[in-house]
Amino acid sequence: MKHAVPLLLACAALSGAASAQTYPAKTIRLVVPFAPGGPNDNIARIVGQKLTEQFGQTVVVENRGGAGGTIGMEFVARLPPDGYTLVMGGSSSMAVAPSLYRKLSYDPLKDFTPVINVAQVPYALATNPGVPAKTAKDVIVIAARKSGYLSYGSSGAGSMSSLAAELFKSMSNTNIVHVPYKGTAPALTDVVAGQIDMMFADVAVVQPHSSVGKLRMVGVTSSKRLVSLPELPTIGESGIKGYAVEPWFGIVGPANLPKDIVSRLNGAIFTALKSADVVQRFGALHYEIVGSTSERFAATIKADVGHYAKIVKAAGITPE
Repeated sequence: MKHAVPLLLACAALSGAASAQTYPAKTIRLVVPFAPGGPNDNIARIVGQKLTEQFGQTVVVENRGGAGGTIGMEFVARLPPDGYTLVMGGSSSMAVAPSLYRKLSYDPLKDFTPVINVAQVPYALATNPGVPAKTAKDVIVIAARKSGYLSYGSSGAGSMSSLAAELFKSMSNTNIVHVPYKGTAPALTDVVAGQIDMMFADVAVVQPHSSVGKLRMVGVTSSKRLVSLPELPTIGESGIKGYAVEPWFGIVGPANLPKDIVSRLNGAIFTALKSADVVQRFGALHYEIVGSTSERFAATIKADVGHYAKIVKAAGITPE
């Protein structure tokens, strides 16, 4: 019996190596923890299509929305780490959620294996054309001159759009009134109508309105100018040095996903992100391709959990 344990360990190791060599041997499910149509969904479908082509196995995108993305995240966290169910995690569901929910059903740092950070989806600060501001610095000057004079809309307290605005307020030491909505679309509609003055929103959503003069983009939240819109200055260079809000979306699996499978997925997705058609499609949506090692993605998640916790606390947002 004294040789039984080493023999079992050796068999397990051989079995793991064999499974990694044959992976994937069946359909992979890529869960999107939001409804169809948003950046999370768009990115998952573009990447899923490329993985299907590379692997010769179908990658099925499955939408499991609800509760700010936490339902879909919890679903995947509880599954076996075999590489056949993954989830497109994002800043809101992984980095912000721990500060918004008192009893979050998963730990973003312990219950998942980061695979790769796929892309950043920067926001633009968009104003109604009636606001006499052409730059983010102009917005700061107006807000500083008349406290509470300007208003901003968001897709809800604690949403990425509201946190981008709250960081803007705190770093510029201004008071801008928050008007929360149930989603980006109604908030943007009211900015266009002049019911509220401005909002932070996904560049891909704002740009069509800006191109026809219904909105004015005065700055982008990323730390660098966008490749797709090089003429649009960052907020950091327009009056708030060091300002940056860069929402990301990346693929993770359940905790303890085998390293060989993580490596296989990471390499395949990185290859997909370098392909000309993916670069073109992401560029058209103003998404910034990231690509990263699993380790670097894990460090990003950990850093952002702390970063957004400070913003939530400073904004006085009460966890649910």
